[in-house]
Amino acid sequence: MTDKKTDLIYSKPQAKVADFRFDAQVVEVFPDMIKRSVPGYSNIIETIGQLSKRFAQDNSNVYDLGCSLGAASLAMRQNIEAKNCKIIAIDNSKDMVQRCQMHVNAFKAATPCHVFEGDILDTDMDNASVVVLNFTLQFIDSSKRQQLMDKIASALLPGGILILSEKIYDNDETCRDLLNDLHHDFKRANGYSDLEIAQKRAAIENVMRPDVLDTHYQRLNQAGFSHATTWFQCFNFFSLIAIK
Repeated sequence: MTDKKTDLIYSKPQAKVADFRFDAQVVEVFPDMIKRSVPGYSNIIETIGQLSKRFAQDNSNVYDLGCSLGAASLAMRQNIEAKNCKIIAIDNSKDMVQRCQMHVNAFKAATPCHVFEGDILDTDMDNASVVVLNFTLQFIDSSKRQQLMDKIASALLPGGILILSEKIYDNDETCRDLLNDLHHDFKRANGYSDLEIAQKRAAIENVMRPDVLDTHYQRLNQAGFSHATTWFQCFNFFSLIAIK
């Protein structure tokens, strides 16, 4: 199932730009929005599939936390070869969950995928071999992020992995401005106008709070992960793998 609607949400001037929400309007254009906004997104999704093939263990659970439309879940379903393994996809947006379920239903695979609406902070997790947080943590309250890392680490089996993708913030003002400019150039090259870029930025700045890269590594270390490395970065977007 393919969504092909173009993201025009911020194409017209808005007297007051409301805070960004993962509602039905966003769901309709989300594939186009994320493709044109996040550099390397398709590579990240593809690699999540490859990593799940390598690390998913027999008789274990795989979690996609903040699954949105299920791109990571579907990539994992296509690649997991472990026996008696199941994917649990969770998102707190009703609209996202409904569309994700449609996508999951349209793709048949040996590995089952169960989609739930819920708060990942309240979700019980156990017996996990792979956990994915793909551009999700940045929308969680900063004071609760360590709690979530601890919870994930506790749920993971020995040798299990966390795949964490995020937008990051640079403390160096010159570097931060450069990365932001490069990202905006990327968006312009993908057809977004300066108006769209400005209004989207205004909409999302109160709901998405990125961390500096060191903060991510500090959380992982505190949670007890044995190994962690960045495997992807383009401008101010990165993805890492942490091994328990």
